[in-house]
Amino acid sequence: MNQGKKPLVIGLAGGSGSGKTTVAKEISKRLPQDRILILPEDAYYNDNSALTMEERKKVNYDHPSAYDTDLLIEQLKALLAGEAVEMPTYNFSILSRAKDTIHVEPADIIILEGILVLSSPELRQFMDIKLFVDADDDIRFIRRLQRDTQERGRSIDWIIAQYLATVKPSYNQFVEPSKKYADIIIPQGGENQVAIDMVSSKLLSILNS
Repeated sequence: MNQGKKPLVIGLAGGSGSGKTTVAKEISKRLPQDRILILPEDAYYNDNSALTMEERKKVNYDHPSAYDTDLLIEQLKALLAGEAVEMPTYNFSILSRAKDTIHVEPADIIILEGILVLSSPELRQFMDIKLFVDADDDIRFIRRLQRDTQERGRSIDWIIAQYLATVKPSYNQFVEPSKKYADIIIPQGGENQVAIDMVSSKLLSILNS
């Protein structure tokens, strides 16, 4: 990390299944690995250990209240001050925070990635560049269906019910309106190599300046 320069914070938002994580990883691959880190909003879901599994299943995980934003801001401030943090981890199988943490060292570029990062004025104030990954509703739903069945062990019926009850309404209420704050909108997600190359080149030039 360059001790003489303030780290650059990139806000990267978009709907669930839009390709945010892929875009973040593709940008990261094009930059020096010791100078960039990805801070996923998903890691900062609330600790639901005091709730029963039935209660956890009723939580709207696409609503701002599902996140421990105070902890996210606290750790982001620490990273910006050049301090390492112990990032929480989240177990999607049990719908609660895991006991393990991940040691994260500060870096010159911090990608803050998550569905609601642009909808939060408290988080936006830290961002130097704001990106929004756009994708059609059908594409996002199919990707979410594939991910949640293959990686998180969820039933198709449960995924569909959750999508209709909370995911889609929250997207319309919080995520889609946050697009207006973006400096750059990236359609087609991780498949948009032109946009990824352009953003990566800009970040590389900033690193080298």
